[in-house]
Amino acid sequence: MQAHPILDPSLPLPRYCEVDLSIDNQELGEALQDATQFQEYLARIMARNGADVLYGGYLERRRLYKDFTHFNPKGKYAREYHLGVDFWAPSGTGIYAPWAGKVSSWANRSLPGDYGPVIILEHQRADRKLFSLYGHLSVDSLEGIYEGMPVRAGRCIARLGSVAENGGYAPHLHFQLIWDLQGYQGDYPGVCALPDLPFYGQNCPDPMDLLGYF
Repeated sequence: MQAHPILDPSLPLPRYCEVDLSIDNQELGEALQDATQFQEYLARIMARNGADVLYGGYLERRRLYKDFTHFNPKGKYAREYHLGVDFWAPSGTGIYAPWAGKVSSWANRSLPGDYGPVIILEHQRADRKLFSLYGHLSVDSLEGIYEGMPVRAGRCIARLGSVAENGGYAPHLHFQLIWDLQGYQGDYPGVCALPDLPFYGQNCPDPMDLLGYF
């Protein structure tokens, strides 16, 4: 399936730049723990590389979630491994369906550090279903959608949310692909613990492979 760009087409792919937000990036310091500082860090990376969009993070181990109790339940392994790709761009940026499909489910997961508004689409790929998840949206992205609503490839389905509505993050899209939703509605784990990585690495394929961007 040829993928339509998932961000506003006025942001050309040559002006995308990969960014490292892993636990090994010493330059980050404590910027991840404050949305304003983090946005300033991202702006510096964009300026340094002449970029409009930063992206990356598939299976990346991050410190970003260490202060959220629902990512780090007491007595269990911390959930640190990121299962999708993040696209960092200004709030209000349009988000487009990469493939034809239909709306599977949606929700507004408003806990700090969660997805905020999130939409999941269902696609048919060869002989199996593939789900695409879009997190950290604007609240008005959820208006007027319904289960089973058909979506054509290239349709604008949402916009990026602000810090106040997207779970408390610098504006970005969490884009994740999922083979088996395991019964989830309007949600699916976007981060996992190390012991669960083999399963989620299989169930959540690398989005960049299927998008065919680079």
